Amino acid sequence: MLIRFTIENFLSFKDREVFSLIPGKGTLKSHHKSKSIKGTSALKTAVVYGANASGKSNLIKAIEFGKELILKGNKAEQPIKYSNFKLDKKQLKHNSRIEYEIQHKDKNYAYGFIFNSKEIIEEWLYEISKKSEKKIFTRDKNRTKEFDLEAILSKNKKTEEKQFLEFTAKGTQKNQLFLSEIRTRKVKENVSNIDDLINVIDWFQNALTVIYPNSKNVGKKFELLEDTDLNKVFTEMLGYFDTGIDGIEFKEVDIEKIDIPSEILKDIENDLVGDKSEKTNAFISNIQDDKYYVISLNKDRSIRAQLLKTKHKISGGGYELFDLRDESDGTRRIMDLIPLIIDFFKGNNVFVIDEMERSLHPNLIYDLFDFFLSKCKNVNSQFIVASHESTLLTQKLLRKDEIWFVVKDKSGASRLHSLEDYSIRFDKEVRRDYLLGRYKGVPKFGNRDNLTVIPQIN
Repeated sequence: MLIRFTIENFLSFKDREVFSLIPGKGTLKSHHKSKSIKGTSALKTAVVYGANASGKSNLIKAIEFGKELILKGNKAEQPIKYSNFKLDKKQLKHNSRIEYEIQHKDKNYAYGFIFNSKEIIEEWLYEISKKSEKKIFTRDKNRTKEFDLEAILSKNKKTEEKQFLEFTAKGTQKNQLFLSEIRTRKVKENVSNIDDLINVIDWFQNALTVIYPNSKNVGKKFELLEDTDLNKVFTEMLGYFDTGIDGIEFKEVDIEKIDIPSEILKDIENDLVGDKSEKTNAFISNIQDDKYYVISLNKDRSIRAQLLKTKHKISGGGYELFDLRDESDGTRRIMDLIPLIIDFFKGNNVFVIDEMERSLHPNLIYDLFDFFLSKCKNVNSQFIVASHESTLLTQKLLRKDEIWFVVKDKSGASRLHSLEDYSIRFDKEVRRDYLLGRYKGVPKFGNRDNLTVIPQIN
């Protein structure tokens, strides 16, 4: 679970802004909160509203940034690719900062780093509770001894283990995160007790998933229980969402011959086969012809591919098979979301989705949220969405602390605030006030009479 996310001098965010999923004082909808770990709970959902170009997508890009930097690393001597806040010349010289507070494996952690395009300035990991924090490691390039690993070294008594850890720290490139180095150098295989480091890496690898509205050719990896009938899962879900599809058929195909870029297939195969992955399946689509494939891990750790086709009843009897390209945009979007639904109810997953409502009817979006929230009492998964869909903006569905707004100030910097900041009754409908601009986060239009490029018609 994501407890809190802090961002500073990154894309449209200038000053330090905090996106918090710590529940407020409200007692309603208590099942929207995760189980408490050392006095800390997290909300299971959040919806972020804002006008176009307000910074909603930038918030999501920032959340994804750390994941990419940890899991993919950075080549030696190459710049760290990102953009800081560009509308203030002073900020161009300032470092950027990102911090995640997360809940994973029955512990709470604060992990973050300060950086610029050339190097990591600071990096830290603490185990935290509501009232205290315990240092796991810190890194500061301005100290004589850059890494403080005493807490980890004290748990590993063997000299060779201590030396391996210290060697890994010294070998960490200035543009590389220490956690990325821990992952790529296979420190776990050589040091007996680095559980906290592995837990945090595992959260980024197996819990956090970021999805954009036009995510194509991206393997959406998910896990099925061993006895789950995948055909039944897709058929029931597509029927529930009233797609008009009467069934699903999977056709075995030669994985070497499917028209997906080889580097993407290789990445998916490595992820599924890797001993650190919890996922057993990946759902991918071809951007050229919108064919959908399920890549699965067999019991012998080999990989197989199946082409997904939809079934429609023919008048007079029988079925006709369709490729997904023959279905509507909305049906294909629902198809994209089915693996997400599977993993949500498996638990211990965090989904961050930009513009989830693309191509979907407002009633379907509302029902999907209601579906998740009505059945999430014993499920510790999280659903964070940036959206324009105002039908979700109701206290019948969401708590006040689950509704967030992004606005730009006069300097062009994005700022975050929550509906919890406003004094409103629990039974007040907020959608109308939001559209009227009370909570900000809506576009401000100019005077149409001042448009000189439009011909005047009398």
